[in-house]
Amino acid sequence: MEWSTCIKTAINYMEEHLLEAIGPVEVSNHIGISTMYLSRGFQILTGYTLAEYIRNRRLYEAGKEISLQKSKIIDIAFKYGYETPESFTKAFTRFHKITPLEAKKNASHLREFLPLHIEINIKGGNYMEYIVEKRSSFKLIGIVKEISFENSYKEIPLFWDEVWSKYHTRLYAGEKPTTLVEHAILKYHIGEFGLCCAEETSPGKFKYYIAGYYEGGEIPVGLEVVELPELEWARFKCVGPMPKALQDVNTKIFKEWLPGNRDYEIFSKYDIEWYSSEKDPQAEDYHSEIWIPIKRK
Repeated sequence: MEWSTCIKTAINYMEEHLLEAIGPVEVSNHIGISTMYLSRGFQILTGYTLAEYIRNRRLYEAGKEISLQKSKIIDIAFKYGYETPESFTKAFTRFHKITPLEAKKNASHLREFLPLHIEINIKGGNYMEYIVEKRSSFKLIGIVKEISFENSYKEIPLFWDEVWSKYHTRLYAGEKPTTLVEHAILKYHIGEFGLCCAEETSPGKFKYYIAGYYEGGEIPVGLEVVELPELEWARFKCVGPMPKALQDVNTKIFKEWLPGNRDYEIFSKYDIEWYSSEKDPQAEDYHSEIWIPIKRK
């Protein structure tokens, strides 16, 4: 499905099922695209996560119903998916800045949040610097953590900081490894890749690996190996200080390269970040890459 159509279909599906127990996984399953890619693209294009959009639309519609004064607040809370009046009141107040009771008396201060209408302007994204290559199946080994779809932009950088301060700072300063994990970090160059595996592992979460190439050998406790199938990849070059250079290219992929692309569409559940070890990541000419699995239309 063409990328802009995916986003519009997602919005229509959320609007049609606003009163049902849906989240990012149900929306992406309906479209037939990985939750990770849909979540990332939707947030880049709209400024909201999928979960935020659903929540904000429900609270706006709930506010409208309260202002009509035809239903009890407790009934409205249950209707829009809240298990208790207390949880509804807390969410409602955070969104509208007034309580449900205050809204019942004076609806003029309710926050408006109407259905989104997406218009995507294609700005020559097909001229981005990238190559397309087919790669045979390969394996990565890494330190893994479950990341939430909704907060991935915050959780992934924190995970990198955690791993870097625990292992890499000391090892790259020349200290000798003392554990099997530390030996593996040096042997497999763990930190060369960041891998998103967009299968839902628990409600609302996916696996993210700080990884390196795995070529066989003992797998220490605390590390996992994942095998990536034979795929065709679009490799986008990023030049500049991290993380801004990579984030800028990622934004252009979803705003400019995918919409209206006549040749390729996203395929599979993986996403790879590649990091060069040759320079300081804050250098103006630092080189990194984003690898997107694709298929030809």
